[in-house]
Amino acid sequence: MTKNKNITVWIGETAPTPLGVLWVAMSENGLWACSYDISRQQFIAEVLHRGPVTIIEDHQKVAAGLAQLNEFLEGKRQSFDLPIDWAGMTDFQVAVRQATMAIPFGETSTYGDVAASVDRPGAARAVGRVQATNPLPLVVPCHRVLGADGGLHGYGGSGGLKTKAWLLNLEGAQFTR
Repeated sequence: MTKNKNITVWIGETAPTPLGVLWVAMSENGLWACSYDISRQQFIAEVLHRGPVTIIEDHQKVAAGLAQLNEFLEGKRQSFDLPIDWAGMTDFQVAVRQATMAIPFGETSTYGDVAASVDRPGAARAVGRVQATNPLPLVVPCHRVLGADGGLHGYGGSGGLKTKAWLLNLEGAQFTR
């Protein structure tokens, strides 16, 4: 796990989207956190969960992240080109989240397949725990990870499985309810 030292994180939010208000936090190294349908106070708690940081509200510093997330939810974007700040995550968390980012738009994978792709076959439950605590939903598309039966099994974001199904439908992905 990399240590955070004196990191400044800028935050900002959008007007309501189909998933509610979007929140983004960026450090000088990239996207730190994003979330939706939660209060400012809840988002700040999520940002601080990654490690001690100084938080400054600045919509200009997070404008690119907010714009790309909005475009995704409007069906105008299929991938993100935002740098990611991986500070404060374990090597396993980073590996799982990077493997999840490699799942193409409109396609799905399973927890077991993600585990195998990071050389941890049999670690499907550990992958599920990493996905459940994903600080970068949508950008790290954990909604594309399904159970071995092709069904929806857990989603840590607001709205739970209903939101996961909505996101998969937005992408035209196949899954079992």
